[in-house]
Amino acid sequence: MKKRIVNNNLSEFEKFVLFEKGTEPPFTGEYENHFEKGIYVCKNCGIPLYNSNDKFHSGCGWPAFDDEIPGAVRKQLDRDGKRTEIVCAYCGAHLGHVFYGEGFTPKNVRHCVNSVSMKFIPEGQKPPIDRMFFAGGCFWGVEHLFKQLDGVVDTRVGYMGGHRKNPTYEQVCTGLTGHYETVEVIFDPLKIDEETLVKYFFEIHDFTQENGQGPDIGEQYKSVIFYTNEKQKEVAEKIKDELSKKYKVATQIKKASDFWLAEDYHQDYYEKTGKTPYCHYRRKIF
Repeated sequence: MKKRIVNNNLSEFEKFVLFEKGTEPPFTGEYENHFEKGIYVCKNCGIPLYNSNDKFHSGCGWPAFDDEIPGAVRKQLDRDGKRTEIVCAYCGAHLGHVFYGEGFTPKNVRHCVNSVSMKFIPEGQKPPIDRMFFAGGCFWGVEHLFKQLDGVVDTRVGYMGGHRKNPTYEQVCTGLTGHYETVEVIFDPLKIDEETLVKYFFEIHDFTQENGQGPDIGEQYKSVIFYTNEKQKEVAEKIKDELSKKYKVATQIKKASDFWLAEDYHQDYYEKTGKTPYCHYRRKIF
């Protein structure tokens, strides 16, 4: 399994909330009445979680959001067996709980989040780390090549885009769940930008193949870029348009959704086995 991420600069109370699923007292949090423009990132790992545009005042005593950044929050049954807990989808840190049907906003959803679980990043500033998701055939090869790119700090393989919760590899391989074999790319925005990532992705797989990748044929092997914010979407569309002047580009551009981690033996596959990718390699096209 991937090593658990723990921020050594956290206070004891922050550790209590993030790792022991504690709760800060109502009406005491730094961000309850905070409405500046920007994003809120995980206090533990730094991954973006929420946009300020989705924040509202609920009067319940904790920061409230009616949406999350795509792919950023994992929902699971709370240990009380009744509520739905929300945790950071990357590091697993406890955020709070999500409630439905209360009527606060048209989306009818309230993410009730502890202030100490987050850090605010003002508009125009870059988060400590960010993520994009790429599907381009067998995720072993895509991950292997992204791991070699300077500025990429971590990768994980899994499944995105389908309708079944927590699918297994065998279920995805049937092509009936709607998922794509996907690589989560965690990157340092100060070292690498979205354009470099997208161009690199197009260079490490055959983006003209419509039915899969190399010998891997099927829905789950198709080429997709999953974006988590509008900038990523704009960059992906711009580069796809540029390539479309010379090639027939099969790559789809979709909004990120739930990312289900693949089984452990798939993670860092080529690093574990010492083998090399059979259908992925880099070829310069830009």
